[in-house]
Amino acid sequence: MPETVWTSPWAGPVVVAVALLLGLVLAVMDALARRAPAGGRRADVLVAPVRDGARMLLERRGTTIAPDRLLSTVAVLAVPVLALMSAAVLPFGGRSVVSTSADLVWFNAAEALLWAAVWLLGWGPNAVHPLVGAYRFLAQGLAYELPLMFAIITVGVGAGSLRATDVVAAQAGGAWFLWTMPAAFVVFLIGAAAFAFWGPFGAPAGTDVAGGVLAETSGVDRLLVQVGRATFLGVAAATAAAWFLGGEDGPGLPGPVWYALKTLAVMALLVGMGRRWPVVRPERFADVAWVVLLPATVVQSAVVAVLVLGGFYR
Repeated sequence: MPETVWTSPWAGPVVVAVALLLGLVLAVMDALARRAPAGGRRADVLVAPVRDGARMLLERRGTTIAPDRLLSTVAVLAVPVLALMSAAVLPFGGRSVVSTSADLVWFNAAEALLWAAVWLLGWGPNAVHPLVGAYRFLAQGLAYELPLMFAIITVGVGAGSLRATDVVAAQAGGAWFLWTMPAAFVVFLIGAAAFAFWGPFGAPAGTDVAGGVLAETSGVDRLLVQVGRATFLGVAAATAAAWFLGGEDGPGLPGPVWYALKTLAVMALLVGMGRRWPVVRPERFADVAWVVLLPATVVQSAVVAVLVLGGFYR
């Protein structure tokens, strides 16, 4: 297969801008779902993420007794950087900024490193509440990482490739993987939300532990972490639209329009999940992950493998 890498010097900055835009759009959609009062001004809600960001930018950094400043700094910077790295393999027009023989592994590796970054975020302040939040995040991670890996492997098996552009190409003509991989799609979204400790998976930053991993993070540091979380979730929505909904595939409208509409639809699904579902305790989520999600993804992988052997995806 030929390489499908953007050679333009503007490719990197464009993808960074797209990733940040995805995060901003998701934050605005979440603000609309969470803050819009009946009869209130919608414009006030639309600018809420920008206003909150400006407030955190001007806010003074907090500190604790004997923190590990190096680990804290690494964690704060790693969250947005890894979110941007995960966007490097997003397929646009049959190309991506970084194209390897294992783009799907690249995305999963960025998620795994994000796992480490959030742990450091809880360890660095040398305080009780962030550390409790970090252990909660580890408990969730042990539960959802394996089902998520099986979901990603299922996509690669169906496409016969681990390259993101090949995955999109394999779904041409409406043969979206969603139709034959619904369990993998659901598990992928659950895993993405859990990595960003979003909505029902927000126990690592729960109010019962005074904010958990975010309890001692303030000012610019908190802004960077929040931007990274929203950006990663927005990129995950775009990734799901490419891997399971065919990306730019669709009739009538230009490819980029289809990709944008599908990404917005997945974002709306994530926002709805985040606003309507209660926070799940980590130990209960672990039970569901091991008893339900893991067997479901294993069976899903086996079904897709049988379909591949039967020539279904050709």
